[in-house]
Amino acid sequence: MVMRSIHTNFMPSKEKLKKIRIDRRRKRVRKKVVGSSQRPRLCVYKSLRHTYAQLVDDRTGRTISGVSSLSPQIRDQIQKENNKSAKSRKVGLFVAVKAKELGITKVVFDRNKYPYHGRIKSLAEGAREGGLEF
Repeated sequence: MVMRSIHTNFMPSKEKLKKIRIDRRRKRVRKKVVGSSQRPRLCVYKSLRHTYAQLVDDRTGRTISGVSSLSPQIRDQIQKENNKSAKSRKVGLFVAVKAKELGITKVVFDRNKYPYHGRIKSLAEGAREGGLEF
């Protein structure tokens, strides 16, 4: 009788493989994108309902400014929109306005782990409309 190990043909689950792919993508993007005080990193995060954007100075390790679809300044304007991409565009416009107030015109876009389409693309286009260059 031949004894076989339980773990001979071990294959990670689909969820584990997905997390591995996401982590690889995140590391690949972050290795190339570094923000400074003259050109901060525009970091984007999205949850199922909301979109968040931050301006980060990686050299000093601090967040310069942050905007989300939950921010009280734009929450009323966003509620009129009926899809998440339109809301993300408004967040991009508002982060551009806040950056202009701080004297920032150029940023480095960090899409994080997300592919560049949908809400991420809308936020980037909104930030460009607002006057940010990247």
